[in-house]
Amino acid sequence: MTTNLTTGLCVDEGEFAALAGPWRRLYQECEEATSFQSHAWLASWWRSYGRPGRLRVVLVREGGELVAAAPLMRVHAPVPAHRPLGGAISDFADVLLSARIRDRAADALTEGLRALARTAPIDFREVRAGACVERVCERWQGPRRELVDSRCLELPPLPVDELLKRLPSTTSQRARAKLRKLSAAGVRHRVVPADEAESTVRTLLRLHRLQWQGRKVTSEHLRPRFREHLLRAVPPMVAAGEAVVTEFLVDGEVLAADLTLLSSRLAGGYLYGAHPSLRERKVDVATMLLDACTRHTSGEQPRTLSLLRGDEPYKHHWRPTAAPNRRFLLARGRTAPLLTAAVCEASAREWARGVRRDRQERRDRQERQGRRAGQAG
Repeated sequence: MTTNLTTGLCVDEGEFAALAGPWRRLYQECEEATSFQSHAWLASWWRSYGRPGRLRVVLVREGGELVAAAPLMRVHAPVPAHRPLGGAISDFADVLLSARIRDRAADALTEGLRALARTAPIDFREVRAGACVERVCERWQGPRRELVDSRCLELPPLPVDELLKRLPSTTSQRARAKLRKLSAAGVRHRVVPADEAESTVRTLLRLHRLQWQGRKVTSEHLRPRFREHLLRAVPPMVAAGEAVVTEFLVDGEVLAADLTLLSSRLAGGYLYGAHPSLRERKVDVATMLLDACTRHTSGEQPRTLSLLRGDEPYKHHWRPTAAPNRRFLLARGRTAPLLTAAVCEASAREWARGVRRDRQERRDRQERQGRRAGQAG
């Protein structure tokens, strides 16, 4: 039953921007939400990446109170669809549901999404296990498909000393030695307040560019639109407890900075920048960042430590648990052919990724063989 609940569609950028207060109250009530569903993140993302006329935010209200929301946009390629706001720079997508009337809110939100799906399928990408959108999928009447999406890795909400106990003895000893080197090198960390967050984000982005200079890097992180997005989004997120920005100093100079996103159940190190001189000082940056991040996961409010998307080898040093994201495609009868097309497109992309991965692995093997041959000669 959805009595007394009203469902509407927000397509106006100004109206969406004005939802900050009601959205924050709903976000705080929704424990499954991640920082990527906060209004500060989404509204800022839309200003940097959104396209006029494509905003589609389904809203459910009880009286004047916002009790459910699905932040989406219309896309036309490669297949027409409605996708979550946040795009490729957001690691998790979801809807928001009021904990107070969760089932009724999910019923009403599903009805709103079914109306939207008359023109194009709903394509929820990068859905974390346990997300609220699963309740929508359970209620969906019509064609639907579930696919595997990006691979994520997670660590339990433990202090760094407890995480070390999970490692093999020799690995644990090396990690403890790296922690001791942090102190020996004079590395100190400082959590910055909200009124300093913008300045530190500027420093972070400068150090990030410097650390990757001459090496392969995610090109989006170097673009002005990404920079402006972080500068807008992070200060209010820090003020609301949805993010923490940390500086790492040596002799009073900031040589590294980190942005960690916080939500009720999850913490994730999103982006960092480190001066190359830290390596010269024998500082292991990954260990330094993990040590700082665990201070926000193992306290009075335990949070799972997400290493976010990616299966990089260095992440496996800490013996994380695999937590793959999923992709849910929801359609109506008339838009079912578009759903099929989206599944085919996803299969083609996965095949292409596999080909590129195999080629890279062959190149890596050849390089290793070449180095060994040179050493033997």
